[in-house]
Amino acid sequence: MSIVVLKPGLQTTIQAGPRTGLRHLGVPASGAADPLSLALANRLVGNRWDAPALELTLLGPALRFEKECAFAVSGATAAVSLNGNSVSFHETIVADAGDELEIGAAEEGARCYLAVAGGFDADDVLGSSSTYLAAGLGGLQGRALEQGDILRFSPRTCDALRTPVEFQVPMSSSWGLRTSPSFEFQLLTDESVKYLFDSNWTVSRRADRIGVQLEGATLEVSSDGRMPSAAVFPGTVQCPESGTPYVLLADAGTVGGYPRIAQVVRADRHLLGQLRPGDHVRFLRRDAATAAEELRAKHEYWRPWLEDIAEII
Repeated sequence: MSIVVLKPGLQTTIQAGPRTGLRHLGVPASGAADPLSLALANRLVGNRWDAPALELTLLGPALRFEKECAFAVSGATAAVSLNGNSVSFHETIVADAGDELEIGAAEEGARCYLAVAGGFDADDVLGSSSTYLAAGLGGLQGRALEQGDILRFSPRTCDALRTPVEFQVPMSSSWGLRTSPSFEFQLLTDESVKYLFDSNWTVSRRADRIGVQLEGATLEVSSDGRMPSAAVFPGTVQCPESGTPYVLLADAGTVGGYPRIAQVVRADRHLLGQLRPGDHVRFLRRDAATAAEELRAKHEYWRPWLEDIAEII
């Protein structure tokens, strides 16, 4: 069974679960920039949370279904239509052969996720089907979709579901991210520490799956530009000598040479995938014990709907 790509959108890729256990070899995790939204879409079509789905960045594609297929959309808010008729997020929809689906520009948030029952066929490389664009790994030939591509899948039946309202993640243009001090935090001046946690930051146009740069106060960090390369992870907040913070996302490399001044905590890391240029960000300071406690609480909240939540976030 297949879906034909009529328009590819701005950057549409196949994403699934991350690549794990390979960071010591220099292989980034990749995977969905917002794994919670990926899991929500897959839940509605009866797939595992990490089944290959489409990640749509800022502007979605136009697709034609060649066979009947159940699908669902989650994540950033956008206009979605099937044969010109509006389609709801967060519910199971059945398309007939010949139906055309179009997903417009994201209005709040940066990324939508489109899952089909059975999951998309994709290249499994190093234990994951996720696309890593920088190295051309996984997904569909390691690249973003192009007009005329054929997306194949093995359809299956599934129950019609709707995500309960309490589990529909709200999108926004202003984000509070719980964040802990990291390894080189002590290199910040006292004034810069205050700016880091008491300022509103703006997401710059330098924003992709590798990371997002923040605009606002200029931080002072005294590494003399000679810090040895050290391990970094999605959610790491780096600060180069320019004083402009940079937050790493799913496709970030495994090491870096800039001071690691903070780390977005695991409970909020999925939100990074929804940051878009112009959005406002506030870092909410947490110590390690509080961050761990809040993660456990978030897992308990989500488990009734997503039983694998501890793998997802």
